[in-house]
Amino acid sequence: MGLLTSEVKNKWYPVYTHAKAEKKAYEALTSKGILAYLPLHRQLRQWSDRKKWVEEPFIKSYIFVNIAERAQADVLMTRGISRFLYFSGKPATMPDRQINELKLLMTSSIDLEITEEDLQPGEKIIIKAGPLKGMTGEVVIYRSQKQLILRLESIGCSIIVHVAASYIERF
Repeated sequence: MGLLTSEVKNKWYPVYTHAKAEKKAYEALTSKGILAYLPLHRQLRQWSDRKKWVEEPFIKSYIFVNIAERAQADVLMTRGISRFLYFSGKPATMPDRQINELKLLMTSSIDLEITEEDLQPGEKIIIKAGPLKGMTGEVVIYRSQKQLILRLESIGCSIIVHVAASYIERF
């Protein structure tokens, strides 16, 4: 009879924050030594007297934490964190691949838009050129343009990326 090993592997969990508390919650998590990811994007904001580029959370009210299951209570006791997202009665997890793809998207210079609309699946495609080369997704018709959708099912939203049709091919 072999030895049973109880190797604990960290997983990525999407967590819901209090409204407009993403940055403070991220800082609180990292100060506790918890590996967290808060996707930010630059946005030009208009005030009555000036315009300014600011970094805003890309997915409102969400942070991703990479923890062992037993560390969930520590995350929940962090200022600004509201709750874990659940799927089929268990905390939702995301594969490392999706987090890495999201990080790649956030570092690209491509225009990104997020939507919570339930977009219908279309043809499976792969990007064959440009900074997102090798990424896969689905083509949908949205606002009369062909766009690549990377569906992040764990958090119930889709990311819309504007990609030239010549950069994609069916597979």
